[in-house]
Amino acid sequence: MIVFEKNKANHFQNVQHVFTQHMRDPENNPAPDGIEERRLKIYRELVYNNIEGFIANSFPVLRKVIEDEEWHKMIRDYLANHQSHTPLFPKMPQEFLQYLEHECVAHKDDYPFLLELAHYEWIETSISMDAREISFHGIDQDGDLLKGVPVISQLAMPLAYEWPVHTISPDLIPESLPEQATYIVVYRDRNDAVGFIELNPVSAKLIEFLTENTNKTGKQMLELIAEQLRHPNPEIVIKGGLEIMQDFKNKDVVLGTRIKNSRQ
Repeated sequence: MIVFEKNKANHFQNVQHVFTQHMRDPENNPAPDGIEERRLKIYRELVYNNIEGFIANSFPVLRKVIEDEEWHKMIRDYLANHQSHTPLFPKMPQEFLQYLEHECVAHKDDYPFLLELAHYEWIETSISMDAREISFHGIDQDGDLLKGVPVISQLAMPLAYEWPVHTISPDLIPESLPEQATYIVVYRDRNDAVGFIELNPVSAKLIEFLTENTNKTGKQMLELIAEQLRHPNPEIVIKGGLEIMQDFKNKDVVLGTRIKNSRQ
């Protein structure tokens, strides 16, 4: 009896394996015996349409800039060849990003910015789904940003790209690699709205300092930036930097200043 049940379980697992392989890549994997083709067609369409639709919604700009035929060819390849590391549907955008980075075979006609564009869109999705909430514990929201130690939000992520990913659309495709890199901070505010800020050299350096800062005041950081830029008038950098920090604070990128003797 035990041997019979074991054989039955093995048979079911074999059928299940053949079925799932057929769902992933029907052109190269035959369907299991004994299942009506009409039913198989329904299952195939459900599996493909659900996955394709979820990925398209997660990467809306990427979907728009890729031609239909190439897009569906890519999704078919992803479905057939990518081995996911998690069964969780919300994690699929990250799985697709890993596929683009490590497994997708590039073609000469592919846009060179596809991976960076996908990463940018994935970051927006991941921040919107981040379970953390903004905490103002140990932070003076009305603190002096020059005299105090500014605190950057945990839901603010600085990014650097070779391509201007935040401007790409079907109507605006960059034809060549820009001379200057693109610096962006993507953030989520206290109302759970996701946004981005394009950074210039001063604000990009300021974000870098804010991310690493533990004890420097806003003024001290801006003085260092002025020194690095070799600016002839540091006060101009300090004044402009304060305006940038205030704008960051208005958007919840900067939350305020650290209350003394408080650790985040």
